[in-house]
Amino acid sequence: MENDDALVGRVLTRREAIKLLSAVGFAALVGCGPEDMAEETVTQAAATAVPPTTTIPDPTTTLAQATNGVPTCVARPALTAGPYFVDERLNRSDIRSDPTDGSVREGAPLRLAFNVSQITAAGCTALPGAIVDVWHCDAQGVYSDVIDRSFNTIGQKFLRGYQETDENGRVQFLTIYPGWYNGRTVHIHFKIRTALDAAGYEFTSQLFFDDAYTDQVYTQEPYASTGPRTVRNSQDGIFQQGGGQLTLTVTEDSDGYMANFDIGLDMT
Repeated sequence: MENDDALVGRVLTRREAIKLLSAVGFAALVGCGPEDMAEETVTQAAATAVPPTTTIPDPTTTLAQATNGVPTCVARPALTAGPYFVDERLNRSDIRSDPTDGSVREGAPLRLAFNVSQITAAGCTALPGAIVDVWHCDAQGVYSDVIDRSFNTIGQKFLRGYQETDENGRVQFLTIYPGWYNGRTVHIHFKIRTALDAAGYEFTSQLFFDDAYTDQVYTQEPYASTGPRTVRNSQDGIFQQGGGQLTLTVTEDSDGYMANFDIGLDMT
């Protein structure tokens, strides 16, 4: 496991930021903060001009298509990995099951797509070959393969996996709408790396959900049986570090929900 409460990256000077913005035309500064509610210092943030996340057509069909023109390039704030990252090396798009016994975690299906781009002085280009890890809790707020005060799931590997971006910088996962647990608002963790076994660039952050939309989803089982959640976005210290720029736009899919997330990485 990894409790990533160390600061990463650096803060650009005003001159550097202006130079980068004028060369690229996009916000390009991201940062990192710690996971626990008592560790809420944010060291870097995306520029205020960053537009909100937008929804694209169904990722199940769109991801196989080539992009037209320059990819969407939006800088997002980095956030802590938290205490529940386990480098399982599970290369798969459907992360709902536990490969140890074949069981599938219950919950509303969520198709989550990432469009990953690289911001450079020359412009914004798709980033192929990047490794995108996703992990989050199940509908009851339980993570796999960790020991917590309220559960021990060592050896289980549900709701974890990675995909490698294609030539258009895209990946998609089939998962479930995450549940909640005391102390945190509803969220999904993700990590983008340029290599699994060698030193390289690494970016870590979290995705969030609109509270009103989550309230609607949680009227369904198995979410409804857990009772009303205790922390909403406005009460979550990690969300306050940049969650407004990391909140997914979720829409209904044929058998559940779907969301698309665009992110541009400054790898300099």
